[in-house]
Amino acid sequence: MTTPVSSKRIAMACAMAISCAWLSPPVAWAQDSPEEVRRQLEALGENIEQTQARLEGTRDARDEAQRELREVETRLAETHQRLIGLQREQDQLDQEVAELKKRRQTLEIERRHQREALAKQLNALYRLGPTPQLKLLLNQSDPARLDRLQQYLNHLNQARQQRLDALAKLEDQLDETQRALQSHQARLDDLGDELTARRETLSEQRGKRETILAQFKERYTTQRAKLAALTDDRENAEQLLDRMRERLERLDQAPPSTQIEQTQGDLPWPVQGDMLAGYGNGDGVDRNGILIGAASGTPVSAVHAGRVVFADWMRGFGNLVIIDHGDNIMTLYAHLQRFAVGVGEQVERGATIAAVGDSGGRDTPALYFEVRENGDPIDPGDWIARR
Repeated sequence: MTTPVSSKRIAMACAMAISCAWLSPPVAWAQDSPEEVRRQLEALGENIEQTQARLEGTRDARDEAQRELREVETRLAETHQRLIGLQREQDQLDQEVAELKKRRQTLEIERRHQREALAKQLNALYRLGPTPQLKLLLNQSDPARLDRLQQYLNHLNQARQQRLDALAKLEDQLDETQRALQSHQARLDDLGDELTARRETLSEQRGKRETILAQFKERYTTQRAKLAALTDDRENAEQLLDRMRERLERLDQAPPSTQIEQTQGDLPWPVQGDMLAGYGNGDGVDRNGILIGAASGTPVSAVHAGRVVFADWMRGFGNLVIIDHGDNIMTLYAHLQRFAVGVGEQVERGATIAAVGDSGGRDTPALYFEVRENGDPIDPGDWIARR
C-alpha cells in the first residue's frame, strides 16, 4: 500500500520531532540508588509524554479528542485507585472497630467481676464493724490469734486497694476505647461521604468518556477510515516504544538479568480469561500481542520478575505498564483500569501490577499483553504456558 506524500511529510516531521526529544546525553545507572533509578525512569516517562504531545500536534482535530480521552482515562485511573484505597481503609477501620467493640465488651465484663469482688470484700469489712482493729485488740486474749487476724485484716485491706486500682485502670481503658471508637466512627462517616463523592465523580468521568468515544465513531464514517486511524495509532506507539528502547539501551548499566529466557514456554498468564485476539490478529496496537477478555477490575499479574520502566497513558494502549526483565526482554500490559505499581519499582513474578480495564478507547474490558525482544514484538504464545 503506497503512503501518500502528505503522510510521508508528516512521518518525517514526527521522526525529527521525536529525535530532538532524545538527544540528551545517556544517563549512568551504575551504583545508583533505587531513588535515583526511579528519578531517571520518571524523566524517561516525561520525555515519552512530551514526544506524544509533539506527535499529536502534527495531526488533525482527531488528536484533540485523543488528548481529551487521555485526560479523562487518566483521571478515571486515579479515581479507581482512590476508591480502592478508600475501600481498603474502610475495611481496615471496620475491622478495628469490631476489635475495639470486642475489647470494650471484655473490659466491661472484667469491670463487673472486679466490682463484684470488691463488694464481697467491703461486705467482709462491714461485718467487722467501723473499728475492727480496736475490737480485735479488746476481744482477743491470745496474741498469736490476734496476730493472725491482724494479718487477715491487712490482706483484706490490701486486696480492696488492689481492686480499687484495677477498677480505676479499667475505667481509663474503657474511656480510651470509647474515644478510639468515636474517632474511628467519625473517620468511617468521612470515608462514606468521600466514597459517595468519588463514585459520583467516577460516573461523571465515565459519561464524559462515552461522549468522547461517540465522537470517534462519528468520524469513522467508513471501515477504511477506522482502519487507517488504528494503523496510525500503531505507528505512533511503535515510534514511542522504539525511542524508549533506544534510550534504555544508552544507559551505562543494563537492567539486571532475571533469567527470563529459562522460563520460556512456562510463564503464567497475566490474567485468566478468554483469548479475544491472537498474535498478529488484533486491531491497531493490539496486533503485536494477544488480547485477553476479563472483567473490569480483575487483578493483572507480572509474568516474571523485573523492573517497571513505564506506567502511564499511551495513545492506543491507554493505561500501560512496561516491565523490563533484563536480557533484552520486556513485557507490556495495556488497556488497564488503574495502576498498582509505579515507575522504578521492582516486581516479583505473580505480583499484582494493575487491573483490567477498557482504557485506550476500547468498548469492552480486556488486557492486551505483549512480549518484546530487542525492541521487536514476538509471539507471547512462545513464552506463556499453554492451557
